[in-house]
Amino acid sequence: MFDITTFDIKYVPGIGPQRAALLNKELKIYSLYDFLYYFPYKYVDRSHLYKISEIDGNMPFIQLKGQILSFETLGEGRTRRLIAHFTDGTGIIDLVWFQGIKYILNSYKARQDYIVFGKPSVFGQRINVAHPDIDKVDDLTLSSMGMQPFYNTTERMKRSNLTSYMIEKLMHNAFNLLKEPLEETLSNRIIEKNKLIGINDALRFIHFPQTPAQLRNARYRLKFEELFFVQLNILRYVRDRQKKYLGYRFNRVGKIFNTFYQKNLPFQLTNAQMRVVREIRDDTRSGRQMNRLLQGDVGSGKTLVALLAMLLALDNGFQACIIAPTEILAAQHYETISKLLFGMDIQVELLMGSVKGKEREQILRDLQTGDVKILIGTHAIFEDTVNFSKLGIVIIDEQHRFGVAQRARMWTKSACPPHILVMTATPIPRTLAMTLYGDLDVSIIDELPPGRKPVKTIHVFDNHRNSLCNFIRGQIKSGRQVYMVYPLIKENEKLALKNLEDGYERVCKEFPEYKVCKVHGKLKPKEKDTEMQRFVNGETQIMVATTVIEVGVNVPNASVMVIENAERFGLSQLHQLRGRVGRGADQSYCVLVTSYKLSEDTRKRIEIMVQTNDGFEIAEADLKLRGPGDLKGTQQSGIAFDLKIADLSHDGQLLQYVRDVAEVFIDEDPNATLPENRVVWKQLAAMRKTNVNWSVIS
Repeated sequence: MFDITTFDIKYVPGIGPQRAALLNKELKIYSLYDFLYYFPYKYVDRSHLYKISEIDGNMPFIQLKGQILSFETLGEGRTRRLIAHFTDGTGIIDLVWFQGIKYILNSYKARQDYIVFGKPSVFGQRINVAHPDIDKVDDLTLSSMGMQPFYNTTERMKRSNLTSYMIEKLMHNAFNLLKEPLEETLSNRIIEKNKLIGINDALRFIHFPQTPAQLRNARYRLKFEELFFVQLNILRYVRDRQKKYLGYRFNRVGKIFNTFYQKNLPFQLTNAQMRVVREIRDDTRSGRQMNRLLQGDVGSGKTLVALLAMLLALDNGFQACIIAPTEILAAQHYETISKLLFGMDIQVELLMGSVKGKEREQILRDLQTGDVKILIGTHAIFEDTVNFSKLGIVIIDEQHRFGVAQRARMWTKSACPPHILVMTATPIPRTLAMTLYGDLDVSIIDELPPGRKPVKTIHVFDNHRNSLCNFIRGQIKSGRQVYMVYPLIKENEKLALKNLEDGYERVCKEFPEYKVCKVHGKLKPKEKDTEMQRFVNGETQIMVATTVIEVGVNVPNASVMVIENAERFGLSQLHQLRGRVGRGADQSYCVLVTSYKLSEDTRKRIEIMVQTNDGFEIAEADLKLRGPGDLKGTQQSGIAFDLKIADLSHDGQLLQYVRDVAEVFIDEDPNATLPENRVVWKQLAAMRKTNVNWSVIS
């Protein structure tokens, strides 16, 4: 059978070696399969003809039937352009070309019938269409044209005449190569049960739909298939891991856990914290390795839950460790946990890159003998010289900051895979969690500890700066501290944004009575840590910073977060920055400073921030407004995928349905042996781009 996955794109008629090289580089299209799965981003109905008397410059696309009256060449050199005066008897418009003028003059003649298609605009009180598509009337049958596909192209492609229109023509050539139907990729049972059209019709209709119904059916089939194989891949790994990797059993809740719970617990756990502790307890005594994602807003008490999980390990004769992305965050965890364990005979150590010499050697020795019960640190823990006596659980904080391969090293530090608890304060929308972290069980802490007041969020236009300064001064006089965040470090001529360097100078002038520090990513780590520590110690009242403070700064006394040019930040990032305040008992404030001119999307983002403190509600809104973004780089579980047609910001309901279908499928054929499912397992194997089983290190 003709194999479209190995058929080189250069052999498609009209493409050739040069265009193939461009498609390779610009769109990562190498094979006929890649090309057929390069889907249009929109469609325009080409079955309708407008009259010139009906159109204006605000219409998206129009199609006309008429004749060219005459050609006119204007300008010289770079300003040279060709104008064709076109009529259909109801009026006259101008067709304009800035390139390919010689080709146009040789190809099209006056007083012949043509169909013209393009986007109208108004220039000099005349309607014109720049670089329209033109076809002879004899070459087109309007009733068969259906909906014209539009393909995304790069500037480099356009300069080589590899436009959307050209891709459409080449796509016709590609389909003409298919002399026999493509092999089906889903089983007959899945197709029939879910009322899907076949793969051959789906691919033809997605590129060349004649009706909206054909397009809907093609989209549904291809979205279903794409999400089905993503979920099947995840679920297969989950089942494989559960069979292969048995976890340590934490059977006892013993003296260490109970002593801490009865004597050292600083406040009563929220219902959400207790629920998560129960979920962890069930996992760690089940005999299977725990692989759990703990989500919770900033300040929701994830660290306390993590500590309780580690104390379970200690009660059962195991060691535990916490890995944080920065030295500041690791040091804060060490300080917090040491205080919480005050009076208990538990050796807790801090291991970071800055810990050297004899101190480091002693920690490594005590770790191997088992004297160190809890190790807290940074990437330094991944090093080969760091070895445990009996590691039972690993807590990874802000886990998206760590590479998958780095985390893999933790599996080599224990005879049996340790239990894994990954934590994030960045709320993850449900659809993203099901896709990126689909092989992890998910726990959510959705309550704040008692005594915490929700942060009040205020929107201020930048022409009200005097009242903002008075508000800041009042907060500092009452003993509080203030963050001021800027989107840039230095002035950028291309971006009319506030920058940290100018902001620092202005803040120093506006508040001469107070001490101001500045922190940004280009400072040396030691300088940055020093400045942050001054703020933590209360030696400075105002910290001027970039988003480096988004994670890992815990100053309960800081009550005001001012974000300059807030319109330049996404919702999730604004929420993370807001989480730096509200960590004490005092009322805290987040002030979003923007210019007066805001786009509709930006206005919606600001309104959402002002209206809610719920991180999950914000994350869902952010996903809808901005889309899922680039999922590469955050991919988990060996999911080597790039969604071509499904949209996680809009297809959440379909994703849940498809996951259920995939679960039933794998339950019925766990060993991939049923003949009727052979086509599905074959397709899944073909889609795998790596043989590395990343699922074991999520």
